[in-house]
Amino acid sequence: MSRRVAVTGAGVISALGATAAGTWEGLVAGRTGIGPLTLFDTSAERTHIAAQITSFDFDAGFSKKERARLSRGDRIGLGAVAQAVEDARLDLSSVDGRRAGLILGGGGTGLLQGEEYWRSTLAGRRPRPSSALGFFPAATSDLIASRLGLRGRVQTIMNACSSSTIAIGHGGSLIACGAQDVVLAGGVETLSRTTYSGFNSLRLVDPEPCRPFDRDRRGLSLGECAAFLVLEPLEAARRRGARLYGEVAACGMSADAHHLTAPDSEGAGLVRSMHAALRAAGIGAEEVDHINAHGTGTEQNDAAETRAIKTVFGERARRIPVVSIKGAVGHCLGAAGAIEAFAALMSLHHGLIPPTTGLRATGPDCDLDCVPGRARPARPRVVLSNSSAFGGNNGSLLLKGADA
Repeated sequence: MSRRVAVTGAGVISALGATAAGTWEGLVAGRTGIGPLTLFDTSAERTHIAAQITSFDFDAGFSKKERARLSRGDRIGLGAVAQAVEDARLDLSSVDGRRAGLILGGGGTGLLQGEEYWRSTLAGRRPRPSSALGFFPAATSDLIASRLGLRGRVQTIMNACSSSTIAIGHGGSLIACGAQDVVLAGGVETLSRTTYSGFNSLRLVDPEPCRPFDRDRRGLSLGECAAFLVLEPLEAARRRGARLYGEVAACGMSADAHHLTAPDSEGAGLVRSMHAALRAAGIGAEEVDHINAHGTGTEQNDAAETRAIKTVFGERARRIPVVSIKGAVGHCLGAAGAIEAFAALMSLHHGLIPPTTGLRATGPDCDLDCVPGRARPARPRVVLSNSSAFGGNNGSLLLKGADA
C-alpha cells in the first residue's frame, strides 16, 4: 500500500540568505540576490552579474584540512542538509541508516574546484590531489551521506535544470513504496567559470537582473544555492509530532525530443509532464491553486511555458497565480527545482505567494497572473512546481497541504 509523503524539514542557502527563513523572507519581500559577480573574473564576458551566495560563512565549522579539501558545493550542501535535519527536529541516530537515503539533483557542485585543479596544472604548478574531486559529480552526495550515516539509497541525479525536481519526486516515491523511512532530497549547484562562460556564449543571459515573463525580458541570470527537504511517511511524522509543511503528492516527467537547448515552442513536453503528475496524484487540473513556474526570463522559455499552462488548465489558466522566483535567486540550474519546491511549500504553509521579482509589465505572450509587485495572501491547497531543462527534460512536482 502506498504511503503518503510528508515534508517535515527544509534547509536552504541562497543568494537571498544563509537560511531557509532568510531566503523565504527575501522572496516575500520581492528582493533580488542578483548582483555583481566577484567569485571569478568576468571581464571577458558580456555579462558580469549573478545570484552569488555572499551571506554564508564558507569556512565556519570546518577544520583547516576540510577547508582545503571541501568544494564550495560540499560546504553549502552540508550546511543546507544540517539546517533541514534540525528544522525537522529529526534525530538521525534513532533512524536505521539502511532505511535513510539522500537524493541530490545537480552535478556541477565541484566545478569551481575542478577548474582550479586544471588551472594549476596548466600553470605548471602541482595541484592539490583532493581538488580533482571537483570533476566527480557524485562527490557532494557521497560526502553528505558519509557525514550523516545514510546507508540507504544515495543517488546523484543529473538531468540538467530539472534534476532536483526529479530528485524530490524520486525521493518521495522511495518513501511512498516503503523502500526508505527518511529521505533527504534536494539540490546543490554552484557558480563556475565553465557554466558562466557557456551561458554567455549561448547569449541566454541578461546583462541586467532577469525579468521572468516581462515584455522586455532578455535572458536569465545564473545563480547558486543548496536546498533540501526532509521526506518521511506522513503517519510516522505525525506519530513523532513533527511539523508538517505539506506533502509530495506526485511527480511527472517527460522529454521534448526537440532540441538540445531550445524548448518545444508549444510546450508539448511540459504539457505531458504536468498531465503525468496530475494523473499520478489523482488530482484534477481544477484543483491546482498555484503554479511555481520554471520562468527563466528567456524569450522562448517563458512563452512556451505560458502556452503549456494554457493547454493544461484551459480557461482557468489566467486565474491561477503563476510565479517565477528566478528574478530573486537566479537560475540555480540543477538545484533550481529544489529551491522552487521549497518556495511552493512555504506558500502552502504560510498562505502567502511571493511576487515574481523583476517583473514590471507582463509580456503579451505571457498573459497569465504572474503576481507582479508584492506578495499575495492566499490559501493554496495544491501547488504545481515546473522545471524544464536542456535536452527538453521536464519535471513537474505536485505538492499539497497535509490536510488537503
